[in-house]
Amino acid sequence: MNKYRLSALVAAGLVAGGLSAGSASAADLGGNCCADLEERIAELEATTARKGNRKVSLTVSGWVGQQVMWWDDGGESNVYVTDLGSTLASHVKFTGQATILPGWTAGYVLHLEAVGSDSLTTDQNTPDGPSALTGKANGVGTLQSFWFIKSDQLGKVSVGKQSQASDNTAILVDGSGSLVPANWVSFDVNSFFIRRSDTGQLTDLRLGAAGGCVWGDCNGLPTNSVRYDSPTFGGFSVSASWGEDDFWDVAARYAGEWGDFKVAGAVAYSETSRFSDDSVNVAQPFDSQYLQVGLYAEHVPTGLFAYGAYGHLDLNGSGVSANETFYVKGGIRQRWNPLGHTVLYGEYERAENNFSSAVDANDDLTFLGKSNVKVWGLGAVQEIDAAAMSIWVKYRHIDADMTDVVEGSIPTDSFQYVGMGALINF
Repeated sequence: MNKYRLSALVAAGLVAGGLSAGSASAADLGGNCCADLEERIAELEATTARKGNRKVSLTVSGWVGQQVMWWDDGGESNVYVTDLGSTLASHVKFTGQATILPGWTAGYVLHLEAVGSDSLTTDQNTPDGPSALTGKANGVGTLQSFWFIKSDQLGKVSVGKQSQASDNTAILVDGSGSLVPANWVSFDVNSFFIRRSDTGQLTDLRLGAAGGCVWGDCNGLPTNSVRYDSPTFGGFSVSASWGEDDFWDVAARYAGEWGDFKVAGAVAYSETSRFSDDSVNVAQPFDSQYLQVGLYAEHVPTGLFAYGAYGHLDLNGSGVSANETFYVKGGIRQRWNPLGHTVLYGEYERAENNFSSAVDANDDLTFLGKSNVKVWGLGAVQEIDAAAMSIWVKYRHIDADMTDVVEGSIPTDSFQYVGMGALINF
C-alpha cells in the first residue's frame, strides 16, 4: 500500500472516529491535523511488512512435506507419521539480492527447517525422532544462512552455512519427479535396528549404519564454508568449497538436451583431513575421501527415464573401500491426466560398509565386521500442477547382511515398508 492510499484510509478512519466522538471533535480541523496525520501514517508504516528494504529484495519460499509409513521388521510392525528427514523436511527460505553494478549482485539466503518428527532418527522405540541436523528436540533450526556476491561473467562466491559443492551432487541430477520419495539416502529407515531371524531380538546395528554413510549420503549436510560457483557454459558448470577443520571439495555438472533426450550428469570429490569426530563441520567421516557420480537421461516423447548413482568412500590408511553404494532407478514420466505428470518407477540399491560396528546403551562393542543392505522398491508419484504439489505411494523391501569378526554371519529378518505422503511448495 503506498503512502497516499494509506493516507486516505487513515483520514477516513479519523473522520469516522471524529464523527462518532461528537460534533466538536469532528469540526476540530485546526493547524495540527496534518502533523497528526503524518505521525499516524509513520506509525502504521513502521508496522507494515515490506518486500525488502527497497534496495534488497525479499522472496519467501519453501515447502511442507509429511508422510504416513507402515513398517514391518519381521517381528514387529507399526504405523508412523513423520517428516521427510532433515534437509528434505518442511522448511521456509528467505532469499534476496540487490544490484551493485550492472552484471554484479549481492544477496543472501536464510533457510529454516521445521521438524516435527525426523524420519532419520525414528526407530522401533522412537516414533517421533529428534532433529538429526541439530541432535536436539523437534522444532525450528537453521539449515542455511549465508551471503553471496555474484558476477554474471565471473561466477558467485558464498560465505556462511550452506550446501557445499559436493552436497548431494549425485542426487540432484534426478529429473524424474520422484527424487523426494526415492533416492539413495536411508531417510525413512536410517535408525531402525536390524532384527535377528534366529532369536527374534533386535541387534544394536541400525539399517543406515549397515550400509555405511547413511547409504549413499557420505556428505549430505550444509557446512560452514566458502563456496565458488562458475557461470554455466554450454550446459557445464563447476563448483568448489572449503570448510573449517578441514574440508574441501570440487564438483562438475552438466545439463542439456540431445535431440529427444534430456541429459544431466554430475561428479564430485570431497576430502576431510580432520582427525576426530569431536568437532564435526561435515557429515563425511574424518580423514576420508569420497567420490560420487550421478547420471540421468529421459526420452521426452515417451517419458521413459533412467537414473544411476555411484559412491565410493576411502579411509586413509585402511587399504580398502570403507563404503560403496550403487543405485539405479527407471520408469516413465507422462501426463496421463489433467492434474499433471504421473511418474511410475522401480529402484534397486546396494550399499556396503566394510568397517561396520555397533555398541549398546553401555557403550559396549556388540558388533564389528562387515555389513551391507540391498533395497528394491516400486512407487508412483502424481504431480498436481494447480497446487504446486506432489503425492506418492511407495513400497520398499530391505535385506541386511551382517558378518561379525567373532560370530561370523548373523541371520537377519527383512525390513519392508509402505510410505504414503505429499509435498506442497509455496
